[in-house]
Amino acid sequence: MSRARKRRREVAAPLTAAGLVRFYEESDVGIKVKPHLLIILALAVSIAVIVLQKVHPLY
Repeated sequence: MSRARKRRREVAAPLTAAGLVRFYEESDVGIKVKPHLLIILALAVSIAVIVLQKVHPLY
């Protein structure tokens, strides 16, 4: 493949702030958690707070 064709196929990344910041769609930074696991964890914490509030009220 010629150099001219390679240049045409490359897609320019979106630039913001005069080209100083580049954003990528995929990132490998951070903790990966499946959505259903997050919902189950949120429900478990909510139920635990309600049960603890009934067992030992703060007021």
